[in-house]
Amino acid sequence: MPPRGSDVAGVGAVRAQQGQVLVLGMLLVAVLGLAWLRYFATGQTVAAKTRLLHGLDAATYSGALVQARTLNLLSYLNRAQLAHQLAMAHLLTLGSWAHFGGTQAGRLAQGNPPAYLIGMLFGAGQGRAYLSAAAAVGLQAQVRTQGPLGQAFAAHESFVHDYARELSAALVRELPQTRLAAMQAVLAAHYPERAADTLRPVVSSDGWPALLQRHAPDAALFALVRKVAAPYAFLGPRDSTARNPWSVSPRCPSLRHELRRRGATALDASGRWQAGDTVSYHALRSNPWIGCYYREYAMGWAWMPAQAGQEISPDYSPDAPADFSAQDFWRWVQASTSWDLLGGQSNPLANSYAMFEQFSWPSRGLAAYFDVAPGQGAQAAAGFVAELTLDMPEGPSLHARSAAETLFSRPERRADGQREAANLFHPYWQARLAAPLARLPGD
Repeated sequence: MPPRGSDVAGVGAVRAQQGQVLVLGMLLVAVLGLAWLRYFATGQTVAAKTRLLHGLDAATYSGALVQARTLNLLSYLNRAQLAHQLAMAHLLTLGSWAHFGGTQAGRLAQGNPPAYLIGMLFGAGQGRAYLSAAAAVGLQAQVRTQGPLGQAFAAHESFVHDYARELSAALVRELPQTRLAAMQAVLAAHYPERAADTLRPVVSSDGWPALLQRHAPDAALFALVRKVAAPYAFLGPRDSTARNPWSVSPRCPSLRHELRRRGATALDASGRWQAGDTVSYHALRSNPWIGCYYREYAMGWAWMPAQAGQEISPDYSPDAPADFSAQDFWRWVQASTSWDLLGGQSNPLANSYAMFEQFSWPSRGLAAYFDVAPGQGAQAAAGFVAELTLDMPEGPSLHARSAAETLFSRPERRADGQREAANLFHPYWQARLAAPLARLPGD
């Protein structure tokens, strides 16, 4: 039977509604595609931002590491200056000994006093020591003409005041540029596909300029140099007195002939080293006019002051005669000096000859040095913030901020238990990232 009219109309209506779900499906697919593209773009942006943050953190840490290495190098330079000052003290002492040995050789040759007498009165060891001065003939001339010892002294002086000074100043001055170059090198390795000139971070909140200060030689440096030199006995007082055991005069039965060795090396108030050495035989004598007294026979002397004209000791005379063949020693002392001929403990006649023959090696003293600036406190640190903006091929530019700092941190506690303030004499500077520094107010 043919379909009825109502059935035909129903079928037509159904056929008319076919395909509408497809339209809705296509719309849904389009929406999903747009959402997927949006999420994909967001993911790409997040990945790019993460990459930027990681790269900038690595670059910023590297910049702080450059700071730490520079500060540690400055610490080693300061310590090197101390070592050179110590070497200069030893060289000056050797110069004093060389001059001393040369003058002693002259006295030995004159037999004034004779070596056998020194050996007989004070022992064979003292006699051999006096005889050994024969090998030092002419050494004082080498000291005065600035021979090998003087040349070595001048080389150390030049290092302290020229090379080390210029190098430390260059390190401090060029650190910002060196730090930036290191950061750019890290970023260039992190972004090999980008041109190097597009990877230039901007440094702000930089603590480096305020961290350090060049200090003139001050009381702290003087104390440190003297502390470093203190353990070396060669630089310490060279004082000894040998006494003959025999009684000499009933007027003074407790007194004996003496052989006095005096000498020392010291850092004077101008920051220059000075050294002096003397040895004298003090023969105990007596007479009816003044009783017991010591007649000094100068056996060796040297005086190398920090600056010309400085006194070796208050006990000396600028008018001491070369010999006393024309007058008695004690008469000249009473007429020309205030020396104590019985209770004195120095070698005033040898001091007088040493003052007359004094000689100085040129020195500029202690040098200026870099150290942590006053007011930085025990937690002194050089922090900085680095910012970098990258233009993306598609989408907005990306911006990142990172921060790092260099701080002083001992690897272990001090032996005395004290907390050590930041300084440039111990190479204990380290680097670390410092996230709080990178936050802006309100973050």
